[in-house]
Amino acid sequence: MILKRFFQRSQSPARSCYEAIVAAARHPRLYADWGVPDTLDGRFDMITLHTYLVLERLKGEEPEFRQAVVDEFFRDMDRSLREMGVGDLSVGKKVRKMAESFYGRIAAYDAALAAPGDGLAAALARNVFPDEEGGPDIAGVRRLAEFVLTQRARLAAQPVRAIAGGDVRFEEPGP
Repeated sequence: MILKRFFQRSQSPARSCYEAIVAAARHPRLYADWGVPDTLDGRFDMITLHTYLVLERLKGEEPEFRQAVVDEFFRDMDRSLREMGVGDLSVGKKVRKMAESFYGRIAAYDAALAAPGDGLAAALARNVFPDEEGGPDIAGVRRLAEFVLTQRARLAAQPVRAIAGGDVRFEEPGP
């Protein structure tokens, strides 16, 4: 037990930040109360959204840390695919497809937040709730859009140095 402490590497700040992102993205209320699909795609979308919020907060600052968080994201996606039994030859293709989805969503959220109006709700409806029969639950989309804006403000109030040190704090989704 004591020897384990000597050989155990300390966790990187990017890993700590990414773990906070995943914990926030897995909050049960997002799925149970707000209608985010509790599927692989829904979870991917929530992790992508929370990662986006951190990257957006650090835009123009801490470029190495931002890249390290993205690297953690893709390492996690790679590991998850392998745990699900995806073969080595297919992992690269699937991660490439995930990367396209990830960067497409980043661009969509950037554009939505830069423009006035309901662009954010539309982007969330398209990306998070795309396959819902009869269209997405509008109330769930609006709650998620409000939540994104609240998280964005909360992150803006957190010092860059703290976030880059791995200490990022998300607010829990309300009822």
